Amino acid sequence: MKIRHATLLLSLIASAFISAGAMAQQTQPAKGPVKNIVLVHGAFVGGSGWRPVYDILTKDGYNVTLVQEPLTSFAEDVTATKRILDRQDGPAILVGHSYGGAIITSAGNDSHVAGLVYIAAHALDTGETEVGNGKKFPNSARPLVKTPDGFLFLDPANYPADFAADLPLKQAQFEARAQMPTSATVFSTAMTDPAWKVKPSWYMVAKSDKIINPDLERMYAARAHSHTVEITGASHSVYESHPKEVAALIEQAAEHAQD
Repeated sequence: MKIRHATLLLSLIASAFISAGAMAQQTQPAKGPVKNIVLVHGAFVGGSGWRPVYDILTKDGYNVTLVQEPLTSFAEDVTATKRILDRQDGPAILVGHSYGGAIITSAGNDSHVAGLVYIAAHALDTGETEVGNGKKFPNSARPLVKTPDGFLFLDPANYPADFAADLPLKQAQFEARAQMPTSATVFSTAMTDPAWKVKPSWYMVAKSDKIINPDLERMYAARAHSHTVEITGASHSVYESHPKEVAALIEQAAEHAQD
């Protein structure tokens, strides 16, 4: 009887170890290339500007989703991004352009995010704001216009030269008239818990950017130890004017984020 009890006990212990091992294996993130990409637009624009990049990534087999943040407050924009991340069926690369970089710096702490890609974007540190960093590294664009209810936009007459100098003029003029006014509060919201401190990152510097000083972009990239590329002649609209280079950087992140 004692032998039978001992055998049963050993069997139960072995089963427990096997179950624990299987559970641990299930909870460990799968290694290898990441197949989900989430794209976050910046201020004054919508997600449609990502279309050239989207077309390349989907053709290459990636599952791509765009965030359409409301640009009404930083908290609401981060929430809109997390809503999309919650729909991913595995790890994702989170990509942000311009102000979208601040959004992914916060939302990037989400467990779905394997890596971050900044495209001419803000990668704020704890306590920093876009306004504050802009004073340290002034841009060369003309002043924004403010609405009576506290939203900002670019004067359409200035948009082509300041935001999209390397896009066809008619396209830039259309985008100038299709702007999404952005709450001024998003630029003065201080960052907390930046994700680039714990997640691998990639950064694209637009060398002719007038909206974000290229030297500020370089500072962000160096501080985050990002894998960095610089695009000569690229305006702030680099994600539209150089989609092949942007998609290549995103795919590099997808290939190596979980190395």
